[in-house]
Amino acid sequence: MLTITRKLEFDAGHRIPDHNSQCRNLHGHRYTLEITLTGPVKEHDGQSDNGMILDFSDVKSLAKEQLVDVWDHAFLVYEKDLMVKDFLATLPGHKTVVLAHVPTVENLARIAFDLLRTAYHARFGNALTLHKIKLYETPNCWAEIDG
Repeated sequence: MLTITRKLEFDAGHRIPDHNSQCRNLHGHRYTLEITLTGPVKEHDGQSDNGMILDFSDVKSLAKEQLVDVWDHAFLVYEKDLMVKDFLATLPGHKTVVLAHVPTVENLARIAFDLLRTAYHARFGNALTLHKIKLYETPNCWAEIDG
């Protein structure tokens, strides 16, 4: 199987409210997102994407539109973390993303996979498959999910 991977980065804050370590405090990360796609290599002489599964700029633009620009410089808060959610709501114009799951790297990877799988399928149909998402919370810690 031939795959392509595009890496994007974003900054976001979160907390793990029930965790018994310092992760229960408000903090942030420089996340690195790796998006791996698979599909047939296009063989169309004279076309810009000849010899490619998908142009990397197309991988990037869709991921930015659907996920990266939404989460970048936002605070990712669990919907049941009412104390923080309510506090963030008092900050005028604050960029807050409310999530149905605790924003661990594992859950964020699953959410990212589901969002991007739907987006790439809607745009490119069955000609392209989201194969894997790898989300780094730090350079040494990450979660990955594949289809």
